[in-house]
Amino acid sequence: MLKLLNITKEYRVEEESVLALNNVSIEFRKNEFVSILGPSGCGKTTLLNLIGCLDTPTSGEIISDRRNLSTLNEKEKDSYRNNNIGFVFQNCYLIPQLSVLDNVKIALSVRDYSKKECEEKAIEALKLVHMDELKNKKPNQLSGGQQQKVAIARALVTSPSYILADEPTGALDSISSKEVMNLLK
Repeated sequence: MLKLLNITKEYRVEEESVLALNNVSIEFRKNEFVSILGPSGCGKTTLLNLIGCLDTPTSGEIISDRRNLSTLNEKEKDSYRNNNIGFVFQNCYLIPQLSVLDNVKIALSVRDYSKKECEEKAIEALKLVHMDELKNKKPNQLSGGQQQKVAIARALVTSPSYILADEPTGALDSISSKEVMNLLK
């Protein structure tokens, strides 16, 4: 279970203060599929960044399995992210110099797996998204939908507790969007 209690996030831009989230409380149950909708600039990405420990709230608490994520230091946040969160970003953030397989394996690089185990797990994740046949291709040799599938495989390969997807279908056609949403489900 994941709870956000009275979360506020304020950014300082020069002398100005920008309120991204104001006193947000929400609870997510295990195995729940949640969509957060709202206009551009309303704080959706900020909320995901807070849940994923990429940012820290100005005030409030984020509780995951009775652990207050809001109080973690940077090393603890890194560990939490690596062991609990799978990210799928709209822009994929695949490393252009790496193959599809290596882009998925990179998520396992902080784990204590042998090279063989990393390879096996990455190929299995690519099979889930029907991209194992393209494992040796580079990201620039793939369509937008294929790149997003690789990003999903990278998010799934660590068997995370939570998958955070920030507009994962925003740049895709309707057919690819449906495929990506079915994969996430």
